[in-house]
Amino acid sequence: MEASQDEHGFQPADAYGDVGSTNHRAPEASPGPSRGDESVRPWANGHRHGGRARPGRGSGPYYAALDLGTNNCRLLIAEPRGDTFRVVDSFSRIVRLGEGVAQSGLLGDGAMQRALGALRICRQKLGDRRVLRARLIATEACRRASNGAEFLARVRRELGLDLEIIDRRTEARLAVSGCCALLDPEAEGAVLFDIGGGSSEIVWLDRQRSRRRGNLIRAWVSLPVGVVTLAERFGGVRVDSATFEAMVAHVRDEFRRFKAREALREAVARRSFHFLGTSGTVTTLAGVHLDLPRYDRRYVDGLWMEDCDIARMMSKITAMDYDERVANPCIGRERADLVLAGCAIFEAIRREWPCERLRVADRGLREGILVQMMRADGFLRAPRPGADAGAPA
Repeated sequence: MEASQDEHGFQPADAYGDVGSTNHRAPEASPGPSRGDESVRPWANGHRHGGRARPGRGSGPYYAALDLGTNNCRLLIAEPRGDTFRVVDSFSRIVRLGEGVAQSGLLGDGAMQRALGALRICRQKLGDRRVLRARLIATEACRRASNGAEFLARVRRELGLDLEIIDRRTEARLAVSGCCALLDPEAEGAVLFDIGGGSSEIVWLDRQRSRRRGNLIRAWVSLPVGVVTLAERFGGVRVDSATFEAMVAHVRDEFRRFKAREALREAVARRSFHFLGTSGTVTTLAGVHLDLPRYDRRYVDGLWMEDCDIARMMSKITAMDYDERVANPCIGRERADLVLAGCAIFEAIRREWPCERLRVADRGLREGILVQMMRADGFLRAPRPGADAGAPA
């Protein structure tokens, strides 16, 4: 989920701010929308532009990360600042590219048109700044669909945007790179999870491994279940308690794919672990918990929630009917039929690896991409020992 937006999904830079900053006070007023963009410059993946930033646009240099997922199309444009970065522009739109893919194996015409519309806005935003480097990725929907590569060729042909389909290992690694700064320095590890539209990643972060091997990732798994695929299988508009429990059981059955399942359960029981969640599900949960009048990432990113808070908010959301979910400002019509599927995935994770605390991350793949590109170019200071996630084992 993104900070407050206008009807086109535009978002002001100060609604995002510096990555790493958190503020958990309730907002007094929502920031206004930013203006649209006017110029267009075609962009290819990994493209560098050596020119200076336009006057009045900040110091730069600018980097861009785009994530075309099963449910969302998201863009960040940022400039390095010390050991972090400042987002100067962003865009997010729910496109449901993976709608029906689990049944048909194909991206549908309507879904592709929605994605093209969002990508056209992203191209416009990319063209408005002299971006030094950009990486544009596509995930589960394009991985799974037999016409996924064909669709990206169409995007390249019509928009000049060169998207790469990343594998699940890369997706897990980027999620960790984007979120690991929120790991509690006093904890021995964390269960990081990224609930997506078509897949969900679970990563065991272990500080003992970091001290021995130089990276945090002990084990990881990517499950072929997300909010879109689960809602299409079980329904998302009318979900009673029996249907919700059936969703939870289905997700837990998928955990058999995780070879470290039992070892992680034992580690969580013996050592100091917490959840680190990055997805629309946990940010929605946090927004409802804070009773925000409008979703705003400034009050969500970095938020700690105790188990009692999680249980109360899960009960509150699962007790809502469809109309109540639509009316909630942190859920809305576009997520009302998906949020319970997300809650079911989270509930399955909670039951499998119970932790007493959750750290909420409104950051993930795109932030991981930005960190990697900026660090490779020498703009970010080196991470603290053990803070660099490294590559999945």
